[in-house]
Amino acid sequence: MAGNATEEISIFAFFMKHLPILLALGILLAFSGCGIYSLSGATIDGKNINIHQLENKAQNVVPSLASTMTDKLRSRILSQTGLAPVNKDDADYDITGAITAYNVTVTGAQSVQVASKNRLTISVQITFKNRLNEKANFTQTFTRFSDFDASQVLQNVESSLIEDIGNQLADDIFNKAFVNW
Repeated sequence: MAGNATEEISIFAFFMKHLPILLALGILLAFSGCGIYSLSGATIDGKNINIHQLENKAQNVVPSLASTMTDKLRSRILSQTGLAPVNKDDADYDITGAITAYNVTVTGAQSVQVASKNRLTISVQITFKNRLNEKANFTQTFTRFSDFDASQVLQNVESSLIEDIGNQLADDIFNKAFVNW
């Protein structure tokens, strides 16, 4: 029994004596490898990105939607990666895309003829090119929606719905491109 207590004390003493070295090794291992790591979990190997203005190809066109969605995407990526925005064709990363759907549909009904909820749905098709790792390239459609009370007029809630959906889409695109979700 005394042998076990002595062994426990000596192991504890060993760890306490070498704690700074063990911590340094742990930190070194955690941050070793290729690329730059951000707090978002993204791995960034490149230095710059070209984010093109999204085209609005939806049947229902909101004049400011393309610039709003592009700004949300640009803001999300630049704030989380440290990449430099460039307008050149040989950037390390390149994002192009189009808004392919902007629809309002009924999602809930109080009775046969009265809607209780409406849903705004926005879809964006994105092409991401990673010139440093072509296996990471993709073309994908991302879709998000937000519901609103049917008694509300769309024009009165549209900007807040677009804000909410735009943030969700920007997160989805960022995660697919840089976090590999």
